[in-house]
Amino acid sequence: MKLPVRALVLFLLGFLLGCAFLAALTGIRSASVQPPAQEEAQALDREDTAALLSAAADAARFLRDRDYQALSAMVHPERGVTFTPYSSVDPEMDQNFSSEELAYAAENEKRYLWGYTDGRGSPIWMTIPEFMDSYIFSQDYTKAPQVAVDQVLISGNALENLTQAYPGCRFVEFSYPGIDPVMEGMDWCSLKLVFEPGETQWLLVGVIHSQWTI
Repeated sequence: MKLPVRALVLFLLGFLLGCAFLAALTGIRSASVQPPAQEEAQALDREDTAALLSAAADAARFLRDRDYQALSAMVHPERGVTFTPYSSVDPEMDQNFSSEELAYAAENEKRYLWGYTDGRGSPIWMTIPEFMDSYIFSQDYTKAPQVAVDQVLISGNALENLTQAYPGCRFVEFSYPGIDPVMEGMDWCSLKLVFEPGETQWLLVGVIHSQWTI
């Protein structure tokens, strides 16, 4: 027995709508349930980031305490660690030290050329401890109000080329958006600690001081 045309059309329309609803429901369920591999990758990324933050906190504390022996144990055994006085990394000008050299920085009385002062262009001739006091840890970054991973929190007119200078690395920034309210943020400063992943730990490869520049 043949069904009337109208009944057949309604039957087919209902069937198609039902299929569409089931397909949409399946898609929603698929999107809400992540594959195990993706969940595992996200968990590993969280663990890596937590370890990176822990390493950066340790390095900041060693810099604050001028504990060069402890800090040297975190330095990359082949690349060493490079110190940058302002935001722009300059491989030809920035000073690089091996783990062994940094371990005895307190006893090293040699003055190095670290770059040139912002605005005046005077050469920065300092010992390692003097440079640490004047540039790298001029503020207590262990108490910085802002901390970020792989993100530049604040910048001025200096070139921010960290990611180009340190490909494949990650960094943690400790930042003071301002210190004296009268300065209205023109006295901001930050410290970026750059790490390369090692087999068992994050290895320190770069220390970058940033501040308001002319």
